[in-house]
Amino acid sequence: MSLLPINGRLNDRTSLFGLSVQNPSVTTIHPRPRTTTSSKMVNLRTQKRLAASVVGCGKRKIWLDPNETSEIANANSRQTIRKLVQDGLIIRKPVTMHSRARARALTAARRIGRHRGFGKRKGTADARMPSQVLWMRRLRVLRRLLVKYRAAGKIDKHLYHELYHLSKGNTFKHKRALVEHIHKAKAEKARERVIKEEMDAKRAKTKAARERRQERLQQKRAEQLGDAE
Repeated sequence: MSLLPINGRLNDRTSLFGLSVQNPSVTTIHPRPRTTTSSKMVNLRTQKRLAASVVGCGKRKIWLDPNETSEIANANSRQTIRKLVQDGLIIRKPVTMHSRARARALTAARRIGRHRGFGKRKGTADARMPSQVLWMRRLRVLRRLLVKYRAAGKIDKHLYHELYHLSKGNTFKHKRALVEHIHKAKAEKARERVIKEEMDAKRAKTKAARERRQERLQQKRAEQLGDAE
């Protein structure tokens, strides 16, 4: 199939679709004109590395003045970089602040019971707060109190040993119960001591009365024997 000139516009159509007049089936590609940029990007990677080493921080914290790229690019030694730092062309960026205000507010809300409903819980009650941990904490509190009381002389070693085993046997649910038991034990011990002293005094009094009675009987018998003679 050959292209025929229609109203003398064959050349216009071939040029419009990129076809050649000699061989219309072959497409001619016209190269694009190259665009040249007037400004060339300056590579300041070495200067940033040297500045990070001089300042003593990471390369991400180094700021290079974009208006002084040519002067910074000429700096190829640590001494020159140090001078640029003093002049303010190279600046260390400030530390990025990570505020904990929201975290503190959330923690304070959770301490009074907020955000701890059933919808916020993941795991069983024993998984969230193990009973073994609670037991260890409670027992350590009780044992610490016993050691403190024994060192202060409030309880003797015998009562300490007894209360130690009672604490291990889960007798006391909290420290107040242990303190109350100590007060009761000391009061009972004092009462027993008073009763023992009273019994000893009564026994001694009875013994003295018996001895006086024996003496009177012996004296009376001796008097009777004397009268008989």
